[in-house]
Amino acid sequence: MRVLVVEDDAETAAYIVVGLTAGGHTADHVADGRDGLILATTNSYDVIVVDRMLPGLEGLVMVKSIRGAGVKAPVLFLTARGGIDDRVAGLDAGGDDYLVKPFAFSELIARLGALARRPPLAEVETTLRVADLEMDLIGRRVRRGATEIDLQPREFRLLEYLMRNAGRVVTRTMLLEHVWEFHFDPKTKIVETHISRLRAKIDRGVDRALIHTVRGSGYVIRASS
Repeated sequence: MRVLVVEDDAETAAYIVVGLTAGGHTADHVADGRDGLILATTNSYDVIVVDRMLPGLEGLVMVKSIRGAGVKAPVLFLTARGGIDDRVAGLDAGGDDYLVKPFAFSELIARLGALARRPPLAEVETTLRVADLEMDLIGRRVRRGATEIDLQPREFRLLEYLMRNAGRVVTRTMLLEHVWEFHFDPKTKIVETHISRLRAKIDRGVDRALIHTVRGSGYVIRASS
């Protein structure tokens, strides 16, 4: 287990580092929040231990900053500030656990081990692709090959749902619920009309159609016919 310890109290930091090292772990230590931010964002750690009151950059700000930079390593706040509001603030800042000083080293190592065993957070999906069709979920843009496609908001939602379920047949009822948020059948051709418009923008003028009707079942987006 590789641990980053960001603690400005020299005695506490030495206690933690010596204990981790004796247990066969690797521990890097810095006493300043800014140094902690630099190490956390330039190295890979299994767990990060952070004090709340730090010189250079306060612990909450440091953790918010590393989360903003995309660091997913679990964070344990180790601090003398043990009030409920303090704990909530630490968790809201991006912390995963909170241990109040004074503490038993056996509890610290148990908590660090539990955090290190957690499965890594899944990457947030920002782009969907089916064959040469690409959807940028952040920029709200759609491109087929080199051609950018202009979609209305409802068309975008419809295509997004199809692409998230690529290769699977989605029914008219599923589309009404997830795209239009209808939990009843409006008895209109709203789905069919939007599918037709979407096809005209996505599949017209290309050799391979991606949006297919499955007779009696619904629709599917896939590369093969």
